[in-house]
Amino acid sequence: MSGSSTRDPGTDRLTVVMYGAFLLLLGASLLRYLLRHGDSDRAGWVIGLSLALALAQLPELPWLRTGSRPVRVVRLAVVAWLWAVLVLLAPSFAWCAVPLIYTALRTLPARAAIPLVIAMTALVVYSEEKLTGLDPVGLIAPPAVAGLATVVFLQMERQAERQRALIEDLVSTRTELAATERREGTLAERQRLAIEIHDTLAQGLSSQQMLLQAADRTWDSDPATARSHVHTAASIAARNLAEARRFVRDLAPADLADGTGLDQALRILAERETAESGLTVRCHLDGTPVPLPDAVQSALLRIAQGALANVREHAGARTAALTLSYLGDQVVLDIGDDGQGFGSPAESEPESEGRGHGLPAMRARVRQLGGTLSVESTPGEGTVVTAAIPLEAP
Repeated sequence: MSGSSTRDPGTDRLTVVMYGAFLLLLGASLLRYLLRHGDSDRAGWVIGLSLALALAQLPELPWLRTGSRPVRVVRLAVVAWLWAVLVLLAPSFAWCAVPLIYTALRTLPARAAIPLVIAMTALVVYSEEKLTGLDPVGLIAPPAVAGLATVVFLQMERQAERQRALIEDLVSTRTELAATERREGTLAERQRLAIEIHDTLAQGLSSQQMLLQAADRTWDSDPATARSHVHTAASIAARNLAEARRFVRDLAPADLADGTGLDQALRILAERETAESGLTVRCHLDGTPVPLPDAVQSALLRIAQGALANVREHAGARTAALTLSYLGDQVVLDIGDDGQGFGSPAESEPESEGRGHGLPAMRARVRQLGGTLSVESTPGEGTVVTAAIPLEAP
């Protein structure tokens, strides 16, 4: 372990206190020496060395601390040498060692600081012996004070190191968590965009492609039917353009614009599918309608659009039905058809180019609202897709 060079407010305050204690001890020792030995030939040297020691220790103050670790080690060596000379000239300066021990422990690694502390303690004991003779207190007190100061400082350093490590771990964990949240947010947004594109532009383009192919096949033999297909494709393109613009602005589906409720939007969807695709779609309402959140209305309308697109493209059905049921604590939308059905969940989403988001997109929409999506189908007997979304109690 080594003395820390990291700026820490608590450590800085302790350094200021230690320097103040050092100046008090140094000043008291100098005053004592001058009162007793002011006429000594050594007085000038003692005064000069005292001033030099105070100045040499001054850069340890937080706002004056400069230099790299090697520079501070050299400065510590100068301070220790000045103090040792002062103690040899005037033993009363010995107790200035206590703040200097703190400086040594802050500057040097423990394996180098401890021998220096022992040497300084030995010099203090020697000076006490010169002042008072063989006194048990003078022999025991300096090592006890130095040992206690060293143990306390090293323990504080260990705690500070553990605290720094903990803070670094917390910062690292928070950074990783933020990065994970950003990644998850990006993935969620990508999924949302994929679902929205599938339920709007992709379905519309698929319908336009089917209509234009049908128009191409009948262009020569039945121009009127071909033109009807082209006009229908154009109306789908116009509707998709409106959806795309609203999608860019992150608004509700166009069929829910201008305050249109979900039940009315489903009726409009059923009428449009019947007119454009040749699939007869009926719409039913069960229960007493209640106001629904915009997110619930948008999700159920998109689910109806996606399910009807699957029916139109894959089921080979003649009729389909949209049933919206208000059941008090939940709203349920059933989309049923009389098509060919399928025998296993894997068959519910045919693997064709550009497909694969239908049922997963519906499930994702319902899951975001805390609801469930179920699919019931039997080969030759049609399919029923049911989306149930819970409602908050009034």
